[in-house]
Amino acid sequence: MKTFTIATAAATGLAAAVLGLAAPALAAPTAGGNAADTISALEAQGNRVIVNRLSDAPLSQASVVGINRGSDIRSTVQDHRNDRTYQQTVTGHVYYLDIR
Repeated sequence: MKTFTIATAAATGLAAAVLGLAAPALAAPTAGGNAADTISALEAQGNRVIVNRLSDAPLSQASVVGINRGSDIRSTVQDHRNDRTYQQTVTGHVYYLDIR
């Protein structure tokens, strides 16, 4: 009975780890979508978008051919419980988009 309990706990922990690591990968944007929609969605999430245009097509007709995530955007937030404590919080990311 003890072996069954340990095996069940190990399997549950492994499944939780796999699902936990897969969630951030699903949230990342992917190439191939409409450039204007991708830019709007990223900015709505608090990200900064830097566009590298590979053609003269307007954004409404361009598509994303490459996405690279850059550094974090951090903000200093004051802890209201203790006036002398400040926390660095990640509020977004920088994304570099190649569009054509």
